[in-house]
Amino acid sequence: MRLYEIFLIGAALAMDAVAVSLADGMSEPRMGRGKALLIAAMFALFQFAMPVAGYLCSAAFSELVEALAPWLSFVLLGAVGGKMIFDGAHEERGRTLLPRGEKLGFGKLLMQAVATSIDALAVGVTLRAAETLGGAPPFFLSCYIIGVVTLLLSLPAVLLGKRAGNGLSGGAETLGGVVLVLLGVKLLLGGLL
Repeated sequence: MRLYEIFLIGAALAMDAVAVSLADGMSEPRMGRGKALLIAAMFALFQFAMPVAGYLCSAAFSELVEALAPWLSFVLLGAVGGKMIFDGAHEERGRTLLPRGEKLGFGKLLMQAVATSIDALAVGVTLRAAETLGGAPPFFLSCYIIGVVTLLLSLPAVLLGKRAGNGLSGGAETLGGVVLVLLGVKLLLGGLL
């Protein structure tokens, strides 16, 4: 496995995080740059950490991780997306309890980061196999590259979502929730088919 292939793996793994980052930005168009950076950094951290966990657990749990990853992603993204749809519908009726810009709490962000990085567990198993075959970049360098690529793709997505969210106004959170639910369904179907 060559270094450019690790960059490609990082970009492929980051696509779920990019879609969720875009939805997060749309749901909070008044979010500050610090929070946008936190969102991207959280996705990057989990995209770095999950291959490490997969690497460490590869012998015992690789088949279980591959079997459960689509279901876990579906449940987590569906729950977060469903809540965003619910909150967006109530906000449009003027019954929101939280001020705009405070919707994405740490717990919800943590669930999103886990849901979008579960497939990276299997990549950790793959990286371990490639390492044993020889010719692969050092494992932690590969994980670092995956995390950095995720950060570099997710941050612009959050900022783009913010810009789109300003134009969409009240329907942005609902749209963001729909995106998350659809992404969860896509991951589930992709894992089952």
